[in-house]
Amino acid sequence: MFVDDTAGGVLGPGAGVSASGAGLVRRRRRRWVRGVGVGVAVVVVGAAGVGWAVYAKLDSNITPDNAAAAELARYEKERPTALVKGAQNILLIGSDSRSGDGNAEYGRDSGTERSDTTILLHLAADRRSATAVSLPRDLMVDVPGCLRPDGTRSEPMFAMFNYAFQVGGSGCTIRTVEKLTNVRIDHHMVVDFHGFKDMVDAVDGVQVCLKAPIRDKAAKLALPAGRVTLDGEQALGYVRARKSLGNGSDTDRMDRQQGFLGALVNKVRSDDVLFNPVKLYPVLDAATSSLTTDPELANLRGLYELVRGLRNIPTEHVQFLTVPRESYIYNANRDQLVEPEAEKLFARLRADATVAVTKEVPRDSGTNGRNKAPVGEATPAPTFRGNTAAEDTCG
Repeated sequence: MFVDDTAGGVLGPGAGVSASGAGLVRRRRRRWVRGVGVGVAVVVVGAAGVGWAVYAKLDSNITPDNAAAAELARYEKERPTALVKGAQNILLIGSDSRSGDGNAEYGRDSGTERSDTTILLHLAADRRSATAVSLPRDLMVDVPGCLRPDGTRSEPMFAMFNYAFQVGGSGCTIRTVEKLTNVRIDHHMVVDFHGFKDMVDAVDGVQVCLKAPIRDKAAKLALPAGRVTLDGEQALGYVRARKSLGNGSDTDRMDRQQGFLGALVNKVRSDDVLFNPVKLYPVLDAATSSLTTDPELANLRGLYELVRGLRNIPTEHVQFLTVPRESYIYNANRDQLVEPEAEKLFARLRADATVAVTKEVPRDSGTNGRNKAPVGEATPAPTFRGNTAAEDTCG
């Protein structure tokens, strides 16, 4: 998730959120906590009874990404049309920036950053389900020409997905995702290493289940097998580790990230956090301080309006999956979409249709084109490999 292996220029003003862009003028906001947990935490602010001073403090924490908004407005005619009123698609971008408070310890700051983790979060119009789709950083995609930090524009290029953020910040990443999926992105959030740690620490850690002990010096992990509560630093190492855990693949790491996000959602939604004022404020402070968002969301009211219905989504309907992918035909270290499975997924997101997930996709799943309904019955929803927030990582 945080391996620096692509070349590119330095991001700056005009590139949207970046290591040196205008979107980070205010204190290089901490930006890496996932928006699912953030949304669930922020949703309670309307009923929390916070005083005006506290409200103003939390509200001012959020950084608006005006540069990305300007870039998207420039290309408005090229962007997809939203098909279902009330449904929302939010792009959650995890930056691997080494700039900003506390991030230098994770590596040398080369002046660039990449979208090491990107999740397309779809909220159903009836707010009865949420689907988070991971987009691999190594996915080979068509990146459009985007605004560089020096004011020039890059040429369209077929490249790794995370190149879009490197060359043109969040605005370029959103345009790339929209071209790839034909899904209209309504909002975006960007977070980094330090913000992720703060969010985990604010909820007093997140419990995961380890099938075997972990000893990884690079990730700063020395953990026993079984149920373990990770603090912010440990959690960052856990979701970043690649070579020492699992099979070393990006797919395995995304699975681990998704399982952790499910556990984080459960922890944030627990009564112990949401109904304890002493714990609630640090969660809200960490959540808002970690965010750079589109201008419409860059205030507590905007965030509240977006996520107020999330409290009613059962955890079994909060789903995580990775877009169907396979090794790129010309380079085994890169990814490409599996078709028509990927398009089936994107089409269902566009139509706000049901998506089903399971740990092991059956052979007759709709994701491989073999799923057929009995005569006279509706076509079943295709099943994708993934998990829900209700699943126990020790299961």
